[in-house]
Amino acid sequence: MSAAKVKEQRGAAAAAGAAKMGVEKWYEGRTLLVTGGAGFMGKVTLEKMLRALPGLRRVYVLLRPKRGDGPARRLQDMIAKPVFERVRREAPEALKKLVAVEGDLLQEGLGLAPADRARLVAEVSVVLHGAASLRLEAPLGPTLRHNVLGTRRVLDLALQMPHLQAFVHLSTAFCHPEQTVVEERVYPASAPPADLLRIAEWMDDDALQLLTPRLLGGHPNCYTYTKQLAETLVDEARTKIPTIIVRPSIVTPAWQEPTPGWVDSLNGPVGLVVGAGKGVIRSMLCGRHFKAEAIPVDMAANIIIAAPWDATVHRAKEKATPVYNASCGDVVRITWGEVLDRGRKLVYETPFEGVVWYPDGDIRDSRLVHALIVFFFHTLPAYFIDLLLLLALQKPFMVRLQRRISTGLDVLQYFTMRQWEFKNAHALALEQHMSPEERSVFYISDVEVDVADYLRNILLGARQYCMKEPLTSIPRARRHLMLMYLIHNVAKIVFWLSILYLIVKNVEPLRTMLDTASSGLLHSSFLRVFAVE
Repeated sequence: MSAAKVKEQRGAAAAAGAAKMGVEKWYEGRTLLVTGGAGFMGKVTLEKMLRALPGLRRVYVLLRPKRGDGPARRLQDMIAKPVFERVRREAPEALKKLVAVEGDLLQEGLGLAPADRARLVAEVSVVLHGAASLRLEAPLGPTLRHNVLGTRRVLDLALQMPHLQAFVHLSTAFCHPEQTVVEERVYPASAPPADLLRIAEWMDDDALQLLTPRLLGGHPNCYTYTKQLAETLVDEARTKIPTIIVRPSIVTPAWQEPTPGWVDSLNGPVGLVVGAGKGVIRSMLCGRHFKAEAIPVDMAANIIIAAPWDATVHRAKEKATPVYNASCGDVVRITWGEVLDRGRKLVYETPFEGVVWYPDGDIRDSRLVHALIVFFFHTLPAYFIDLLLLLALQKPFMVRLQRRISTGLDVLQYFTMRQWEFKNAHALALEQHMSPEERSVFYISDVEVDVADYLRNILLGARQYCMKEPLTSIPRARRHLMLMYLIHNVAKIVFWLSILYLIVKNVEPLRTMLDTASSGLLHSSFLRVFAVE
C-alpha cells in the first residue's frame, strides 16, 4: 500500500474518531488565540467557551492598551462585567485560562513582544480572528488598515504556527451586497487586496478619500468593502493553513446565554431601539415587508465555536474555504414591520427613563415622506431645544445629537431598504453533526423562539445593560410616558390647527367659501329665530 494511501486512511480514521468525540472533545487540550475578544461578539464567544469547553488548555486574548490601562488590566475589568457572571458562579477556575497578550492590528508584526510571539507560535492550534473596525461611516484609509492590513498581519502570524488546525475569520453576511442571494462560498473581490494595500501605503487618507466612491463601486460603505477584501486574503491563504469564514448577519442581543437580552453595545438595532424608545428617532427608511435578517449573539457564538470542529472533521476533504452564513432569517421568519409593531407595544409597557417625546415613530419606504418627517420632527425640534438651552445658559447638544443620528440612519438605510437571501445550509448542518446532548449546548436552529419574549428581553437588556436603568424605575417611567402622551396629543392638535389656519388665511377661494358659509349660517339662524317670534 502506498504512503499516500496510508496517510489518507489515517486521516479518515482520525476524522471518524474526532466525529465521535464531538465539539467538546475536539477542543480538549487546545490553546486558542482570539482577536476582538473585547467586543460584543467576542465577549459572548469567550464566555461560552469557558463554560462549555472545560477541556480548553488556554485562551490568549490579543488586547491593546486603552485609556491608560494595559492588556492585563483590561482583561480583569472585562471578566468582572455581567456577561461573565455565570462563569464566575459556575466555573470560576476557568477564568484563569484567559491570558491577555499585548498586541495591536495597526502595528507591524501586531506589535507583539518577541517572547509573546514565540509563545503563540509554539502553543496555538486555533485562531479566532474577530477584531475589526465596525464604524459604517468611517473613511477608507483607517478601515482598510484595520480590517485588511490587520487581517494580513494575523494571517502572517498564523502561517508560523506548526500546530494550527483552524483559522476562523469573522466576516459579515453583507460583504457582497451586489449578490441578492448569498451562497456559502467565497466570491471574487472587486479588486485585489494587495493592490489596495499598496495604494494605501503611499497615498494619504485625504487623497484616498477622493478615490473612495470609485473604489467602493456598489458597496454602501467602507466596512463591507474592506470585509470583502479581507475574505479574499483569508481565502488566498487556504493552501497553506486551514481557513474558515463565518458570516453573521445583523447581530442582536442574547436569546438565552449568558442571560436573556444581554447586550453592551448601542451599535446596530439596539441603538435604534433606544433612540426610538426615547422618542428621539421619529422616522426611518425601511421596507416594512422585508424579512429581518438577524441572529442572536449567542447563536452566532455557537456557530463560531462549532465551525472549526465541523470544517476539520466533516469537510476536511473540501478544497475550498468552508463558509458559514450565520442568520436566523429562515429559522424565525419575521418582517421589519412586524418587529416594529410588536416592539412599539413593548416600549409602551416597559418605557425607558427620561423619554424626550412620546415614542410613536414609524418606518417608511417613501424617501419624500421620510425627509419631511425628519425635517419637522427631528431637525426643527433639535434647533428649538438648543435655543431654549442657550437662553437658559446651558450647553446645547440636540442639533449635534440629531446630526449623529441622521448619519447613522443614512448608513443603515441601504440595508433596511433591500432584501437579501442568505443560504445557510452549512450553518444549519452543524447541529446535524452533533450529538443530541451537544445540540442543546451549542443550539443554533433546533429551538423554539418565542418572538414576543425575545423582543421584550431585548428591550429590558438595552434598558439595564446599555442605559443603566434599573427595572425598579419602570413605574416612574410609565407615569412620565403618560405625561408625554398628553403633551404629544396637545402638540398635534395645535400643529394641525395652525396648518389649517395658515391654509385658510392664505388661500383666497377657501377663505371666501368659509366666509360665505358662515354668513349663510348666521342668516338662517336669524330667520329661524324671527319666525319663532
